[in-house]
Amino acid sequence: MWYWLFKFVIVGPILVALGRPTVEGAENIPTRGPMILASNHQAVLDSFYLPLKVQRRITFLAKSEYFTGSGVKGAFQKWFFTAVGQVPIDRTGADAAQDALNAGAKVIGKGKLLGIYPEGTRSPDGRLYKGKTGMARLALQTGVQVVPVAMIGTDKMNPIGSRMWRPAKITIKIGKPIDFSRFDGMAGNRFVERAVTDEVMYDLMLLSGQEYVDVYAASMKVKVPAPKVESAAKAETPVERLPDTKAS
Repeated sequence: MWYWLFKFVIVGPILVALGRPTVEGAENIPTRGPMILASNHQAVLDSFYLPLKVQRRITFLAKSEYFTGSGVKGAFQKWFFTAVGQVPIDRTGADAAQDALNAGAKVIGKGKLLGIYPEGTRSPDGRLYKGKTGMARLALQTGVQVVPVAMIGTDKMNPIGSRMWRPAKITIKIGKPIDFSRFDGMAGNRFVERAVTDEVMYDLMLLSGQEYVDVYAASMKVKVPAPKVESAAKAETPVERLPDTKAS
């Protein structure tokens, strides 16, 4: 219930007023059945605008820290992320990557839409970065199609380091589903997983119009320190991304 209240009553109207969002290719997401929505990641608001404009509910994987905080803030975070149906995963253990894959597979097994950011983190400079192969492994294991989604304009409304949202035109482009059934039985093959990942990233590049960079975004963030922000603004996103599962 809370998911729909946030979408249509509490947060949704504010997002519509600020971003005047439009969506292209909504028909590429079927009304039922499991799928992976693979999106570029420009800003925290990607995780708000995509669910806002997709009629079906989208489930993302959230880091477990959002569910284990203490005090009033911790209790609120746990309530919020539980209410909107996010799935907690522990990123600290040795089996973190596999745990994330298992959690994603459970969502898909229930016939739901699973949202993933293949880049693994927000773009530090607006370019599109190399995708991690966890998404590919999950698609190959479950046999579901992958729908590429380009978020455009969210970085203008919510730049990295900004404390407040600012009005900006938001466009969401949803590509045609990609069927990887030709790779049936090849899950775990790192070359196939890289090929699948790169195919999705190529479609994202065409949809978004971003310049592609063949390195991981996280490595760029190490080289270029992020702007100093308040601790609350540092929260990367209310969702978590699948990590790489194989050496590339």
